[in-house]
Order: sequence, then structure tokens, then C-alpha cells
Amino acid sequence: MHTTSQPLPTAAYQACDEHTYQSSALTRGPWHPDHQHAGPPIALACRAIEAVAKEHGLGHLARLTANLLRPVPIGKLRVYVTADYVGRNAGHFSAQLTVGGKEVARFTALAQREADITLPADLPGHPLPSLHVGPGVSAPTTFPFAGRHVGYSDLVETRSASGTIFAGPCKIWFRLRHPLVEGELPSPYQRVAVAADSGNGVSAILDIQKYSFVNSDLTINLLRRPQGEWICLDARTYLGSNGSGLAESSLYDEHGLVGRATQSLAVRAIASL
Repeated sequence: MHTTSQPLPTAAYQACDEHTYQSSALTRGPWHPDHQHAGPPIALACRAIEAVAKEHGLGHLARLTANLLRPVPIGKLRVYVTADYVGRNAGHFSAQLTVGGKEVARFTALAQREADITLPADLPGHPLPSLHVGPGVSAPTTFPFAGRHVGYSDLVETRSASGTIFAGPCKIWFRLRHPLVEGELPSPYQRVAVAADSGNGVSAILDIQKYSFVNSDLTINLLRRPQGEWICLDARTYLGSNGSGLAESSLYDEHGLVGRATQSLAVRAIASL
């Protein structure tokens, strides 16, 4: 959390026009002071895809995949969405995120038409798993990089249902402290996107001062529409001996399991100064 007297921005982004957004310092990530944490721009693309899918009557975002091509600078972003194929019950969409005419991230998504259905009462795995420790009884926690400068740790509120951030497997609740886009209430899908990209961070098993473990992608699969402001990541990290790794998170709201997220990691030692 920000600890100086400098006033905080009021939102992660300000809309300039239909496709252009000015990012604020609340989007700043831990790896470089001029680069955004990937969660907010992924959520911004999610917002744009939701809007286009809604035009086709597709209300549930079942999958969102982000390919993070380059670091996303703090500045003006442009988001474009294409409907690749839309059928009766599902639609496939793609999106581009550009900065100064250069593509920095590419997205694909699957949106589905929702329908009421009565399920048998004795299905295996049902009712869906839920967390016994909700945000109301979870201890407040912060990222190790919080307070160094205005950034992502000011955008989100975090509480620990179990474990410790940056110390292995843990269950961390997230809630947005500020709107994603000025003057708007974030959708549940946008709330998931902001949080889900933190799976590799909250479950880190390496010292952030000695190693980087940056993800170049994020895939979110959602089995139902999330509800409420709080999203929990039940996250863990696995590392290979080849400089690669995988972070995976089970995603929960206060009513139970909503989906899963995975990230591919590039693990590198940080050279001593």
C-alpha cells in the first residue's frame, strides 16, 4: 500500500475515446518503474471483448488468453477487438493492445450464451468446492514491493486466507480499491483478470531480489460467472531446471470455485550490481 502523502490516481485508466486509454501510476508493476503490471491491461482487453461479445448476446466469458509480447509501458494504450466467429451458443474473439502503433499484447477469448439448466443432484464434484475462509475473516496482507512507489499494490486490496505472499503456495483474496476505468464499476470478469495475473507473484518460491520469474502469457478458464467484489487465488508455482516454470491458480469467489488460471514463466537469475 502507498505510504507517502502523494495523492493517488482515481482509477487505473482514463478513457480518451472508444479505443484509447491513458494509464495511471496504479498500473505500475514490480519489475520496472515504467512498465505496467500485466493484470490491469489484461482486464482492459477483457472489458473490450465483453462489450463486443454482449452485442452478439454472449454474456459469459468462458476463456481469456493473453499473449504478452512486450512489457506494457505506462502511457496511452489502444485496444481493438475482432469477432473471429460467432455461432448460436459461442463466439471466438481476438484483440490487440498497442502502444505508439506497436503491438504489445494479443488476446483470444471464448464467450458463451448463458442458459438456465437444472443439473442432477448427485453429480460428482458437486456442489462446487468452496473456501472455508472468506475475505471477511482473512488477515490483511501486502506485496513485498508495496510502498516503494504508487502501483499495483495500491490498486488492489489483498487478504490472506492461508499462506504468505511470495512464500510458496497460498490462498489470497483480491479486491479492487479503485475502478479499472474512471467512472465505471468493473465487471466480475475484469476483477478476475486483474487478480489472476498475480498467481506467479503471490505463490513465488524464489527471492524477487535474486531472480525474475516473469510470465509471458495468462490463460483464464471460467466455468460460471463470478459474483461479488472479491476473487481468491489458490496459487502455487512449479519450476523446471531449464529456466522455465508454471504457475497455476484455482479461482474462487465467495460462493465457491469459478475457474482456473495458468501462466508460463521465464525464470532468470538477476545479475548482482
